[in-house]
Amino acid sequence: MIGRLTGVLLEKNPPLIVVDVHGIGYEVDVPMSTFYNLPNVGDKVSLHTHLAVREDGHFLYGFLSDGERAAFRQLLKISGIGARTALSVLSGLSVTELAQAVAMQEVGRLVKIPGIGKKTAERLLLELKDKLPKGGVGAASLGVTAVPDAASDILNALLALGYNEREALSAMKALPAGTAVSDGIRQALKLLSKA
Repeated sequence: MIGRLTGVLLEKNPPLIVVDVHGIGYEVDVPMSTFYNLPNVGDKVSLHTHLAVREDGHFLYGFLSDGERAAFRQLLKISGIGARTALSVLSGLSVTELAQAVAMQEVGRLVKIPGIGKKTAERLLLELKDKLPKGGVGAASLGVTAVPDAASDILNALLALGYNEREALSAMKALPAGTAVSDGIRQALKLLSKA
């Protein structure tokens, strides 16, 4: 099993990337959450990977965080959910957002993801219950320095205001440790307005 790849990023064609590891180019499918945070072509990249062996070939999936890979593997365990659907879920929601949607049983958040209907969303919520970390791993593992609950609230507020996850997380990284929710939102909006 290939569990990790470290090499030079050769190509970025979403959702496929190519990583050169000592002269061998590995084709790796990644969710958009990972894709947006990849370094530039020609830079070094390290990915947690999941190798799927099927009748029609070997397929490699890559993730910047171990939390994303763990969520991907949990999704694959659900009947009727394949790798493409699992990538779509992780492209539409961060691990933190997915954990929150599962904890709050929010079907509406899942049906917004392309390829996820109401019945599939309900099955995901049922089968993922108590299988994802409560606080998720997204904000904390990406270096956000606010208090975990506050960071989650700030992130959700910025997403509700129309910013994408990459922009929101980028602004949140600049916040000082222990920032309160209202102050964090205000400071993040100031940073985003300057960008």
